[in-house]
Amino acid sequence: MLLSRRLLSRTSLIVSSAVVLAIAGCTKKPSLPPPVATPPPPAAAKPTASITADKTSINPGESARLSWTTTDAQNVSIAPEVGAVTAQGNTAVTPAATTTYTLTAAGPGGTAEATVRVSVAAASPVEAAPTSSLDELFLKEVRDAYFDYDSAEIRADAQVALRKTADFLKNYPQLRVTIEGHCDERGSTEYNLALGDRRSNAVKQYLISLGVPSDRLNVVSFGKEKPFCMQATEECYAQNRRGHFVQAK
Repeated sequence: MLLSRRLLSRTSLIVSSAVVLAIAGCTKKPSLPPPVATPPPPAAAKPTASITADKTSINPGESARLSWTTTDAQNVSIAPEVGAVTAQGNTAVTPAATTTYTLTAAGPGGTAEATVRVSVAAASPVEAAPTSSLDELFLKEVRDAYFDYDSAEIRADAQVALRKTADFLKNYPQLRVTIEGHCDERGSTEYNLALGDRRSNAVKQYLISLGVPSDRLNVVSFGKEKPFCMQATEECYAQNRRGHFVQAK
């Protein structure tokens, strides 16, 4: 009887273990599928750039207008001189010499460049004005002083002429002059020599009063010996009554 119970107990234990193992085998979890890979984000687009000029050849001092467009750019600039600009637009430029303008567009996708050349024509050479010699200037700028009959007084028109002469002489301090005193043909030789001397000295003193140094002024009298006009008329006489200038050697 005791042996039968022990056999029954062992049999129950074996059956129970088999049941537990069977249940464990039935409840095994299935394996999970591998995770799905996420595709990478698309690459940023590379910028584009385009630039043109309404005139690619200009004369000095003229302007040309640049126009440009870009895409996919965060920073846009034009060199030289223009600097940072908007993504698209236009602006006037006035280059002093032939210039190549470079448009640069930069963004996450890289950098793009475009160029346009504006040619500036060479300036026409300026012809130098012919320079007058000192002798030519002397003849043009130095004015004689004219006198009334039998007079050595500096009259109003002579004062105007001598002021211009004084200005010229002060601008050319290297010049020395001789003031010739002249008379018309009336009167004796001796009288006219003395009158010519008074006239040349009167001119000298007036120039000194205008600031011309006395050591640059010589005087001489020719009286009536060297007339400028040979006719015996009042018009000729008036031309011969003068203080005349020549460059001193």
